[in-house]
Amino acid sequence: MTVQNPQISGDFSPARESQFQPAMAQRYRWDRIFRIAALAAIAISLLVLVILLIDVLTDGLPRLNWQFLTSFPSRRAEEAGLLSALVGSIYLLFIVALFSFPIGIGAGIFLEEFVSDGWLANFIEINISNLAGVPSIIYGLLGLAAFVRLMEPITGGRSLLAGGLTLALLVLPVIIVSTREALRTVPDSLRLAGFALGATRWQVVRDQILPQAFPGILTGTILALSRAIGETAALITIGALTFISFLPESWKDPFTALPIQIYNWVSRPQKPFHINSAAGIIVLMALLLLMNSVAIYLRNRFQRKF
Repeated sequence: MTVQNPQISGDFSPARESQFQPAMAQRYRWDRIFRIAALAAIAISLLVLVILLIDVLTDGLPRLNWQFLTSFPSRRAEEAGLLSALVGSIYLLFIVALFSFPIGIGAGIFLEEFVSDGWLANFIEINISNLAGVPSIIYGLLGLAAFVRLMEPITGGRSLLAGGLTLALLVLPVIIVSTREALRTVPDSLRLAGFALGATRWQVVRDQILPQAFPGILTGTILALSRAIGETAALITIGALTFISFLPESWKDPFTALPIQIYNWVSRPQKPFHINSAAGIIVLMALLLLMNSVAIYLRNRFQRKF
């Protein structure tokens, strides 16, 4: 004799099944609406970007020549160039990379691989994530107080070194976060295998983890430097000059940068200076694209290698 379980038979009754209608038509309709909204948002963003690029290229390309790249700023728009600003930006990038690269990567490795989970680690992680979203003007005020005034005997005041250290503070949280995210992508089995073979934690990190995570670390670092090269508010706060007719000869000399020079030309009422600013924007975008291309090339190369 077969005994039926009343609870099981009740689960598959027609009355109970009628209460769980999937409503697939409504789900597909909302899916189409969301897809259309996402495509519209992308199309509008691309349209605005294309319009801005066309406007900048139309105004700036005729002005872009060798004389513009090798001349100093001038009160006459047709004779003005951005040599001092271009060299100043390159020097700033070198200083930012010199300080932020080892400190940021080292801090990320220490926090991810050597610090155990606890309230202190969570407190540091939350604050680093918050610092990554702080406006650049706040870092400019910090650089003005610390590097320009407090450390004036070392930095020389409103100097190239003070500007580079301020931008290094600006991108440091981004480098730390990107380093930790790249380390998290490495499987834990690789760490456990190293420990099983008798290697120390530092040997595992140095010989196994870092080579695997280095493409992601390098990409995040170069993208952080790309952010630094376009910053204006922090440099204005610490006193970067808007008109320099010489090249800096030491880290304590006054400086200017491409965003500062572009801001100076845009603020002038004369139309020729606006054309110069468009040409400066093209040079700045070319430098950013060059840095991003280097990041992509190095990432792909290290991915194939490891």
